[in-house]
Order: sequence, then structure tokens, then C-alpha cells
Amino acid sequence: MTDGLADPIGLAAENGPKYYLHWGDDISNVWPAAEYPSEKRGRIFMINNRREFLKIAGLAGVGLSSAGLSSRAASSEQNASHGRSDRSNLRPDQRFNMAGYTAPKLATVRVGHIGQGGRGSGVVNQLPKIEGVEVRALCDLVPERSEAAAARLKTAGVALKPTLYTGSEDAWKKVCERDDIDLVYISTPWRLHTPIAVYAMNRGKHVVVEVPAARTVDECWQLVEASEKNRRHLMMAQNTCYDFFEMLTLNLARQGFFGDIIHGEGAYLHTFPFDPERKLKTWRLEENAQRNGNLYPTHGIGPVCQAMNINCGDRLDFLVSVASDDFRMREELNQAAAKDVFWKPLASQAGMTHRGNINTCAIRTVNGRTMMMQHDITSTQPYSRIHKLVGTKAMALKYPEPPKIAGGHKDFITAAEFKALEEKYTPGIVRRIGEMAKKVGGHGGMDFMMNWRLIDCLRNGLPLDMNVYDAATYSVVAPLTEWSVAHRSNSIDFPDFTSGAWKTNQPGMDINLTRGGTTRAL
Repeated sequence: MTDGLADPIGLAAENGPKYYLHWGDDISNVWPAAEYPSEKRGRIFMINNRREFLKIAGLAGVGLSSAGLSSRAASSEQNASHGRSDRSNLRPDQRFNMAGYTAPKLATVRVGHIGQGGRGSGVVNQLPKIEGVEVRALCDLVPERSEAAAARLKTAGVALKPTLYTGSEDAWKKVCERDDIDLVYISTPWRLHTPIAVYAMNRGKHVVVEVPAARTVDECWQLVEASEKNRRHLMMAQNTCYDFFEMLTLNLARQGFFGDIIHGEGAYLHTFPFDPERKLKTWRLEENAQRNGNLYPTHGIGPVCQAMNINCGDRLDFLVSVASDDFRMREELNQAAAKDVFWKPLASQAGMTHRGNINTCAIRTVNGRTMMMQHDITSTQPYSRIHKLVGTKAMALKYPEPPKIAGGHKDFITAAEFKALEEKYTPGIVRRIGEMAKKVGGHGGMDFMMNWRLIDCLRNGLPLDMNVYDAATYSVVAPLTEWSVAHRSNSIDFPDFTSGAWKTNQPGMDINLTRGGTTRAL
């Protein structure tokens, strides 16, 4: 398979390509050569046999259609036989590098918040505690949620009454279309994350979106394209990057304490309970039906990627993923349905299957580092995100708590030695806002620390700690693991969302507040 410019001349030649993969105009498609429309513009990939065509068609089934196959991957019979796909050269050159991008300062950040259930309610509670924030709009499909959030703002002493948008599936569009909104904060079910984010950026808004930012490779590229085209920030609210031990280990890594980091591990081991409080989150259960992979990788991979300078000196190369069968989820759902009729419609859906209980994913980076990521919401394991970093000089491990650090093979350092390390290497952001964050709360304070730094960056006209390339890279793990599991755990390559800029991009998270840090916590 070779790539070249769109040129209808010679398409019907006897020895010519049989199919064409077209990328352009924000779409992709596979065309039989004889039917390729000559008016199309974009990058063309000539596919010389049916095997290559079927390989691309198969990838499209899990949202990989706009990712496609590059010329060098599909031309290799070995890669084709293993389902490998390197999509790094598919799209044209980067429109604009959002890594390090500085938008104009916003003395007051005017926020429109979408989705006041669960995590969203906590966000609304925290924002008024940060200087220079106005919550101007609240939107939720359920009116009572927005009304309750507005009432809490009033009780907290917020004078500005937000406009409420409720009761319809697309009410969120009105928030994005307002001229007096700077930042759209999305806390909705996953399927709405990318559509709202893209719509908001196309209307000039910066965006923060809960995890995962996207569910398919196509959606990841949509986020990248919209952010670059509009020069608007897109940050995924990956709060674990702001947890206290994770930031300590990031500072240790940057100071060379671990030496060269060789390996990292992360996870989301967190049981999904079938109880009344979860009834409004059945969409989480539905995500785990018919999708078999690591569906929630971002909590574990985010802090590890930060420590390894992913997208700013290294990038993820390829992964393999293996999943167990389902031994518990269907059984637990049936038990819940026997006790509560609410669960019966889900339990009785014909043909509904569930993802394997435990998914394990292995990743290799371009610079030769490795990662292991796990996902499990149904087993008997205690809560864990693992967070392990292994270097040539030292290692760190968070779970099972308490966190531990070791400088050699024999044992972990003592509590006194650990405390001394904390005192020396605690990042500036924790010294500046850590105690206040613990008081405000939100997963022990990491939520507030993340939101405070977000607002501080916007008010000071600084690059955000995490950008759209990070959001896409952390989120794309899910669809790639789905493909790997479905193809007997064969390897699959990561897209290069930076279009090669990872080689020169600088690390983003300014945990020592070398710039900014001027915003007050109220």
C-alpha cells in the first residue's frame, strides 16, 4: 500500500490498486478504486489486496475508521497478520500545536456546567471557592439536579444566579452558544463527552471534560482537530494526576530520584455496587455491556504518563490486552434484579453480555519503557489504582496503602525516611493549596487542587497542565484494548495525536508553580 495525492488518473490500470482509503474533510472512507470520486480531496492510501481492505474495514468496527492504516504498517504482511496498525502518519501536518499554548488571560472565568449528577455536583460546589469564577449556566436532563445545584450556590453565598437549562436531550447546546461563557465544564455520561466538547470548542469555548474524554479513536481525533482548529483548550479532568502521592512521585521523577524510569503500573479496581444510589448511573453498567476492554484506563495511566513524559519526550507505541470471561457481573445483576425490580429491564435484555471481569493491558513506549494497566469493577479486590513506578535507582508503590518507596531490592524505606522525602520533595502546588484542598474535599482534595490549578492557569494566561493530546492518548487506550481483546490479544499501535511534536514538546504539569499560583482559594 502506498500513499499519495488524490489523482484519478490511472486508477483502472491493470496492476493498479484495488481499493482506496481516503482521509480528508474530517472524514475517512474506504472506496473500491473504480468508484473513487475524483472530486475528493485529502490523503489517499492505495490498498493493493482484499486482505488489506478487510483489515481496515475490521478496524472501522471499533471506531478506528478515521485512524486507518499508514502505508508502512499495511505494507507489512507480518503487521497485517497480527492486526497491527500504525496511524501516526494518517492525517496532514498538525494544524497548530496546543502543547504549551497560552490563551488570553481571563480575569474572571465564566463557567457553564453541564451535568449536575454524581461528579458534577461536586464540581459545582467547588468552583465558588476559587477566586475569579462565575458559574453562569447549569444544565442537566433532570431539572431537579440543576435546581438543587443552584440552591447550593445560593446557600454558599453566591450572588449571581445561574441560568438553568434542563428537560431536553440537547439543552446543552444553548449553554455552548452563549456569548458570556468562557469555559464549558462537562460532567455527563461518557457518550456525550466528545459531542459536547467539540460543539463547545467550535463556538469558541475552552473545555474541561470528565474522564474518559472520548470512547472511540474517531472521537479522540475529533477532539484534537477541534482544539487545534479553534485554538481552544481541551483538558480532561484526570484528578488522579493531582493526588498527593502521585504528585510527590512526579516531582521525584523530575528530580532524578528514580533514575531512568523503566516501568509503570496503574489500575482501576473499584467494585460497581448494585444499590439504590447507583440507579441514576445505569449508563455505566450499559457501557460494560457489549464493550470488552479496559474501559476506564485514565485514572491509572495518567500519573504514569506524566512521570514518563509521554507526549513530551516519549510516546505510547503499542499495546496488547487480555481479558477474563465474566464470572460475576451477570450473576450480580441477576441477584440485584431478584431483589429490586428496577434492575429487571437490564437483566432481561436479550443477548446482553458483559465485559470480562479483569482486563490486563501491556504497553510499550517508543523509548522502550513498559506499562501495565488493569481494569476490574466486579471482583473481590480492594480498591486500588496501583500507581507503581520502577526506575534504575528506586521505585514507588501506592497501593495497598500506605504508599511506599524503595531504593533497592531488600525492603522499603522506613516511615521516618519517607517523611524526610516528603518534606524535601513535596511539590509547590501542594505547599500552596494542599491543606485547603483537603478541607474542601473531592476525593481527598485532588479534585479541588485540579480545579484550582485549572482556573489559575486560565486567569494567568498559562498553558493548562494537561492538553488535548493527553486527553486523547489516555482515552484511546479503551478502544484499542477492545480491538486487541477481540483479536486474540494481538498488538495494536497507538495513534500519534501530536503528529510528531512529542519529540520537542515540553512537560506540561507545573507542579512547582514556576508561573502563576496567584489565584486565591476562598
